[in-house]
Amino acid sequence: MSNARKVLGNTAVQILGRLITAALSIVILKIISTYLGKAGYGEYTTVYEFLSFFAIIADFGIFQIAVKEISKHPERRKEIFGNIFALRSILAITAMILSIGFAFLIPQYAGTPIPVGVAVAAATTFFTIIFGTISSLLQVDLRMQWNVLGLVIAKITAVIWMVAAIFYVLPDNPEAGFYQLLWAGVVGGVLQVATVLFAVRKTNSLCFRFDFALWKKILIETLPYGAAVLLATIYVREDIILLSLLKNSEEVGLYGVAARIMENLAVISIFFLNSILPILSRLFHDNQEKLKRLIQLSFDFLMMIGLPIAVGGITLAYPIIAFVSSPAFLSNSAIGFYGSDTALQLLLVAMLLAYLGNLFGFTLLAGGKQVKLMYINAIAVVFNLVGNLMIIPLLGFRGAAITSIISQIFVCILGFIFLRQLLGDFRFRLGSVSKAILAAIAMGVSIHFLQPILFQVFGGNKSLLLIIPISGIVYGGILLLTKAITPEMWELLRKKA
Repeated sequence: MSNARKVLGNTAVQILGRLITAALSIVILKIISTYLGKAGYGEYTTVYEFLSFFAIIADFGIFQIAVKEISKHPERRKEIFGNIFALRSILAITAMILSIGFAFLIPQYAGTPIPVGVAVAAATTFFTIIFGTISSLLQVDLRMQWNVLGLVIAKITAVIWMVAAIFYVLPDNPEAGFYQLLWAGVVGGVLQVATVLFAVRKTNSLCFRFDFALWKKILIETLPYGAAVLLATIYVREDIILLSLLKNSEEVGLYGVAARIMENLAVISIFFLNSILPILSRLFHDNQEKLKRLIQLSFDFLMMIGLPIAVGGITLAYPIIAFVSSPAFLSNSAIGFYGSDTALQLLLVAMLLAYLGNLFGFTLLAGGKQVKLMYINAIAVVFNLVGNLMIIPLLGFRGAAITSIISQIFVCILGFIFLRQLLGDFRFRLGSVSKAILAAIAMGVSIHFLQPILFQVFGGNKSLLLIIPISGIVYGGILLLTKAITPEMWELLRKKA
């Protein structure tokens, strides 16, 4: 099987898994947002966003470096992974202890369930980090189906635990139920780690190694990229933290529902780029022309996936939010109330830009230009911070979403500049993407006209379940008619990259 087909197959498995976990996430979102309300869901969101800042200490780009180094030196697989496993475990424990300590020190969180919630959910974050570390072995071998299985098992377990807590144990006590929702994540985290441990049990790689000279080398190598990842996490996550500090939990709750949907969709690009990272790294040294072809294919693929998601999501934002949450989260023009559907429309624009920005970032990483990523993300952090501090007090979560869009534009512009410096006179061919744009516009128009008709005939939720596949058929049909997938792209599917 060709490398390109392996990559796309590996990505397809992850996308399928993401679709399943996204469906389960919708169930979880519906349960939690309805049970806790806007303020309670805002506190729940703040817990996990707060932990994400500290989790990056344990990440620090080590996953990508592990994939890259093991791919380059497969003969040293056990040595490299054993040291990374030990290093990341120690960093994870340290990060979680720090997160708990700081949560209890922030005055705005005093008297809320957030500090205790952070203490409980820190265990979930720790297991997630270990899960990701072990999954780097699966990524190298393009066996991410085990990673997907672990995610699905974790989500199913969380749903069962939440349903039991909310409907049978604590139906009328959201305050106590808040912590049970967090414990559901802990139990799911244990099971997802157990799944990937089973998958790699025969590799003999799962043992701690303490080669401190190698640790130093890894940390030095990851420092620029780790700093870039840290900065990226800040500019992506700081909006919710700033909302919790500058506004209130209701603003966080309204924004958090949309952000959760967007995150489930945005991760598709990460799955794909993680799959091509080993090949990108190799082609940088072996064949520049094939490297450019793979980057072009990746650009076409990401835009063909991202455009219908963005256009469809923007058009259907109101019924989507109605489907995944409760009426309290919906906009009401009669009273000038902006809800989660407004946030979703804005964040989907940022998501599409992030698809492109992620491609630039992973390509720079594969080419060993982590310092360039650090520069890009440092600029984004400064702009995002200043923008949020200025706009959030005026526009609340809408200001945070608008700032995210502008930050992603800066990231894309700088990423493309550095990419051209790395590859010479490189330009994207826009033939396939222009056809995808045409298909997405046609899809959006069909949704606009079909939605009220289907809503009147079938009702809200049923009409949404019908219009999504119909719009997909419209989009896919136009792609086929316009031959958006070029012969060169089919060739890359058949032959080695």
